[in-house]
Amino acid sequence: MACFIGIDFGTSGVRAAAVDEAYQLQALSRCDYALHDPQTWRPALEAVLTGLPLAIRQQARALTVDATSSTLVFSDAQGHIVAGPLLYNDGCGASVLSQIEAVAPQGHVVAAATSSLAKLLWALDRDRPGLTDTYLLHQADWLGFCLHGRLGLSDYHNALKLGYDVERLRYPDWFRDLEMPVRLPEVLTPGASVGSLLPVWHDLGFPPGCTVCAGTTDSNAAFLASAGTPTPTVGTAVTSLGSTLVLKLLSDRPVNDSRYGVYSHRLDVQGQPLWLVSGASNTGGAVLRQFFGDEELQALSAQIDPEVESPFSYYPLLSLGERFPVNDPQLVPRLSPQPDNPADFLHGLLESMARIEAKGYALLQVLGAARVQQIYTTGGGATNAAWTQIRSRILGMVPQPPACTEAAYGCALLCSFL
Repeated sequence: MACFIGIDFGTSGVRAAAVDEAYQLQALSRCDYALHDPQTWRPALEAVLTGLPLAIRQQARALTVDATSSTLVFSDAQGHIVAGPLLYNDGCGASVLSQIEAVAPQGHVVAAATSSLAKLLWALDRDRPGLTDTYLLHQADWLGFCLHGRLGLSDYHNALKLGYDVERLRYPDWFRDLEMPVRLPEVLTPGASVGSLLPVWHDLGFPPGCTVCAGTTDSNAAFLASAGTPTPTVGTAVTSLGSTLVLKLLSDRPVNDSRYGVYSHRLDVQGQPLWLVSGASNTGGAVLRQFFGDEELQALSAQIDPEVESPFSYYPLLSLGERFPVNDPQLVPRLSPQPDNPADFLHGLLESMARIEAKGYALLQVLGAARVQQIYTTGGGATNAAWTQIRSRILGMVPQPPACTEAAYGCALLCSFL
């Protein structure tokens, strides 16, 4: 039985998943690491792989890695990390946004303080001589190097926020105006064969014929995991009900609109370029936790009749400002009036968030994305039955549980064609 292995380096740990040719999960391994400390990355990679049963490792046909988007390191010609990491949520690039806006198209995804390009230019401003001739690598790129030994390779999921043109599959002409002295990665299709696994890994039970594939980002791997297939269809959507509300919709055409923070990842499916359109609202579970603990949420949700419309209309936010589906940096959280019965208050919050979700999907379609055909739900809110029923009523379709909640599973699907 051939196995395909995906390795997910997330914000809180590392996971490896093995699937068979029918996309069935065969094994799962977990370990801890420190995202901020690259010295822990290589040992964690070995630990999570050897945590899989030996019989699984011996049957591995291909493997690949996903990791946090826009986490960067710089390496020398031997692959030793000499600077970084600059983490995915590091806003250090705010100081160079004017430099980016002077050359990049208006509203480009790189014009954000946390983009890979903004972090790169910030680092060059601080130490251009020290970084000259180094290799710029995303976290997934460097981990892939540990497996296949080829420096300077990336994939177009990780390279999107570096400025790589995912429609034309090349770096844009305006890159020349930035005069960057670092070695930018060659960009491959996610899941494409890169080469054979290094012999050092054969000692851990992996066969000589095992292939390493180009990787992806953790969020894109999670989308594939939710859909449960490497070939999702147009109209497949995933709502993440975590601390914030994140929507992803697979479309037959790209949608990019900086006003709403909407951007599109390319996702080639059976040779056809499709587009994973994303938008994120500041509403979500973090607002609920301002008012309710876990046990209280469970008890109060049981008192809600989800088929009855709440009379309360809120816009639940932690602080001032919203970007999607409303572009208003001065939007004031609307959390009143608060009824005496806390179950009624929770009902109003859940229903208001469902309306924001519906408005988000409607906006994506107005902007040109495909019509939603199926919604999968991940995150802590996916387990709330009352919220699911409320969302079904407002969305006009029943959200489905994900095929798997592990991004490592989606990463394994990515290399399962080999």
